Amino acid sequence: MGHELSLFVGTFATLLAIINPFEVLPVYLKMLEGKDAATHRKVAWKACLYALLLSLFFLIFGTLILRLFGVPLSMVRIVGGIILMKIGFELFSPSASGGVIPASGADQSGNIAFVPLAMPLMCGPGAIATILGMTATIKRSSAELASFVAIVAAIFATMVVTYLCLAYAGKLFDKLGAMGIDAITRIVGFFVSAMGVALIFDGIIEALQTHGVTILR
Repeated sequence: MGHELSLFVGTFATLLAIINPFEVLPVYLKMLEGKDAATHRKVAWKACLYALLLSLFFLIFGTLILRLFGVPLSMVRIVGGIILMKIGFELFSPSASGGVIPASGADQSGNIAFVPLAMPLMCGPGAIATILGMTATIKRSSAELASFVAIVAAIFATMVVTYLCLAYAGKLFDKLGAMGIDAITRIVGFFVSAMGVALIFDGIIEALQTHGVTILR
């Protein structure tokens, strides 16, 4: 039970840090500028639902896709760690533009809840790499079903928190302000980078053990 709880907390914290709802707030508010509260909540709900379905898809079928291409999970952990490090550095040292997606065309008939909110803002390379990396943890666990349930619960919890942040985006933005969101983004970037290093380290150890190299502790 302790392993599953640790897996839940680790997955939840990592995904929430990568998605970083506070960073999505300016983009979300800009694209829904002039819309009423009901529209805000509707778009937030749909975006989180799409992101949830995408996350579960990669969790369930990610390993199968990797097997089709012959990519070991240890390599996924290493590449995922590199991606997390890159995202963390970008969050810690944001560009002058802030990486905000322009709002032009946001009022067209296209579904902004899916693109760009659900993908790539919420379920982007970092989140996908994290989910694929967690599949290695499931495979190494003695209780695979319990570990799988813990990760699914962590994904659900992440999307619930993200929905609440988006649904009340206006109030949060007014409370925190641009400076507050920038500070939170930089702090989150530091920890995302640290998570990336840990993922790379675990992947290297797993790869060495797979090839018969004994790691002395």
